Amino acid sequence: MHRTIRLVVPAICLALLGACASPAPRGAPVYGGGQAGVAYGQVRSIDPIGIPAEQPQGAGAVVGGIVGAVIGRQFGNSSSGKNVGTVAGAVGGAVVGNEIEKNARRDHGGVRITVQLDQGGLRSFDFREPGSLRVGDRVRVEGSQLVRL
Repeated sequence: MHRTIRLVVPAICLALLGACASPAPRGAPVYGGGQAGVAYGQVRSIDPIGIPAEQPQGAGAVVGGIVGAVIGRQFGNSSSGKNVGTVAGAVGGAVVGNEIEKNARRDHGGVRITVQLDQGGLRSFDFREPGSLRVGDRVRVEGSQLVRL
């Protein structure tokens, strides 16, 4: 019974911690601009964009610490052993959780591509990566997609 608990609890905790790191698919547009139809223009700028400010920071360390403490407590035989296991698990879990969060947040960066439309006006698009687009390229704007001409 105890052996089953020692295997099941860590597996569940790791699955919950892994669910915190689910980045969006690479190359998918983050922002669409919202206008339908086809327009033509020229790429004016490609600027890196950062992590959204509303994204929580430190949640990975907190969740990792809790999960680590629960897992560490399972491996102590005596009262003092359980306490040592809890502390060691919490510290290790916090470090691992923080790294997972950093990696997940790193994936949320991208680029903002600004296009000068032939009809006048500017439109900006946020993407994971610019692909083959460069400043000065002629493009066709189809809704939220940019197609290099």
